[in-house]
Amino acid sequence: MTFAIGSQPAVPALDRPDLLAPPVAAALADLDVAGGLRVDEIAVAEIDPALADTAAFCERYGVSPAESANCVVVAGRRDGVTRLAACMILATTRADVNGLVRRELDVRKASFAPVAEAVARTGMEYGGITPIGLPPDWPIFVDEAVANTPRVVIGSGVRRSKLTLPGAALASLPGATVLAGLGR
Repeated sequence: MTFAIGSQPAVPALDRPDLLAPPVAAALADLDVAGGLRVDEIAVAEIDPALADTAAFCERYGVSPAESANCVVVAGRRDGVTRLAACMILATTRADVNGLVRRELDVRKASFAPVAEAVARTGMEYGGITPIGLPPDWPIFVDEAVANTPRVVIGSGVRRSKLTLPGAALASLPGATVLAGLGR
């Protein structure tokens, strides 16, 4: 299979573990194909880390924002315990953090997790956080539009590369739930 991310050639992700954050590489190496996510469908492309933010990335590499998905880390507290979750939304939308996400986390108020906490808890770089390789107790909320995208571009855990995979594969990640209306 030949892959590309916009104008960038891509290779099977496990062929370039140097382009993956350690938790992402470990998760891909341990991938359970029975879950529906196939490692041979996941490719990685090297990019300029200064262009990792979605708008700059899409413009430079010719990727439509409608096929680019962002992973947003959200936090909320209940009974003195912080609950964290990852939300996968298309780059053309914003996560419904204080509506749908708040209810799904069963917290009174939800907000974006502080950058330092998101980086420390994921082992990934800010601007490259991805749902693959997250702590196993985190729920992953996948917007229905992301799950229905034939191929989607997401972070690789580092700013110097991006992953591409079928959107439906994100819905098969452990802890993933597909939610209609997550991205607005």
